[in-house]
Amino acid sequence: MNLSLKNRIVTSFLIANLVVLVLGFTVFFYLDSLNKGIERITEESNRISSNMDEIRISAVSILKYQRKILTKKTKTEDVDNFMNLCVSFEDQLDKLRSHYSDVEIREVISRIISYVDSLKLTLSKISVSGREQVGNSSIGELADKIMDAFSELQDIQYMQNEEKDKRIKKVIGETKRNMLITLIITFLGTILLGLIIPGKIALPFKKINDAIRELQECNFDVSIYYNQEDEIGEIAQEINKMIYNLKKFEELRTDRIAVETRKFDALANMLHKYVLLGNAKGELIYMNSSLYSFLQLQSDDVIGKEVGESLVPTAIKETLNLAIKRRAKLENQEVIIPLQRISGEQVEGEEPKEEEQFVGFANVIPIRGKSSSLDYYLMVISEDVIV
Repeated sequence: MNLSLKNRIVTSFLIANLVVLVLGFTVFFYLDSLNKGIERITEESNRISSNMDEIRISAVSILKYQRKILTKKTKTEDVDNFMNLCVSFEDQLDKLRSHYSDVEIREVISRIISYVDSLKLTLSKISVSGREQVGNSSIGELADKIMDAFSELQDIQYMQNEEKDKRIKKVIGETKRNMLITLIITFLGTILLGLIIPGKIALPFKKINDAIRELQECNFDVSIYYNQEDEIGEIAQEINKMIYNLKKFEELRTDRIAVETRKFDALANMLHKYVLLGNAKGELIYMNSSLYSFLQLQSDDVIGKEVGESLVPTAIKETLNLAIKRRAKLENQEVIIPLQRISGEQVEGEEPKEEEQFVGFANVIPIRGKSSSLDYYLMVISEDVIV
C-alpha cells in the first residue's frame, strides 16, 4: 500500500493515539476490576459480619433464656419466646450457611442447626405446670453444645477474615502484575513503533542524501531506488532525471574537452614556437612537441608537477611563477636557457658561452575562469619579439 508522506505522518499520529487510548482503557479496566473485586469481597464480608452479629445476639439470648428456665419456674410465655428465638436463630444460621461454600464451616453451621432442632424438640416436651429434670438437663446440655459450636464458628470466622485479607491482597497483586505486563508490552510496542516508523519515513531522505554526496564527488553512476508513489517518490524521480542529464552533460563535456584539447594540441604543434600551459596552482598541464624536443624532456618529467619541482629551466619557472603571482599578462619577458644544461655537457662552475645559450622572449597570457582556481596561464616562447 502506497501512502503519501502526509498520510504516513497522519497514520503514525493515529497509531500513537490508539496506543495511548488502549493503554488508558486497559489501565481503567484493571483498576475497575480491582475496585469491583474489593467491593465484592467487602460486601460479602459485611453481609457475613452483619449475620454473625445477629447470630451472636441470638446465641446470647438463648443462653439467657436457658438460665432463666433452669433457675425459675417455667412459664408458657418464656417457653414460647425461647421457641421463637430458636426458630429465628435457625433462620439466621441457614442464611449464614448460604454465604459459604467451605465444607468445614457449613458442617459446623449444620451441627448448630441440629442442636437447635433438638432444643426446640425438648422445649416442646416441657410441662408447663412443673419442671422435668431430664428436660431441663437436656436444655442445659444443648445450650452448652450450641455455645461451643458457636465458639468454633467464630474461630473459623476469624480464619475466614484472614483468608479474606489474603484474597484482597491477591486481587491487588494480580491487578498490579497485569498492569505492569500491560505497561511493559505497551512500552516495548512504543519503542518498536518509534524505531520502525521514523526509520521508514527517514530512509528515502537518507537515500537522497547519499545520492547527493555521490554527485558532489562527481560520481554520476548513481540512482535513487524508491518505489513509493508519494511526494518523496516524485522527488526521487526528478533527482534521477537530473542525475541522468548531468551524466549526459558530463559525457558531452568530456568529449568536448577532448576535442578542444586535440585542437589546441594541433594548433600548438603547428606553431614554430614553444608553448607551455600551467594552472593557477603552479602545476604544468601541457607542453607542445617542440618544447619537449627542445628541452629533451618526457611528459612524466613535467606534466602534473609543480613548476618548482619540474625539470624545466629556471628562466621558464621564474617567468611562469611571476605571471601567476601577478595574475597578469607578461609580454616579451626575456628567457635565457643554457644549452649545455639541456644536453648535460656544461661543466660545473663554468659560465655558458653566448652561442651556447638560447635567448628568447616569453609571453604569458592569463585565461580567466569563474574563480581563481580555474585560471590558466599560456606561455609562448619565441626567439623573436612578439608584437
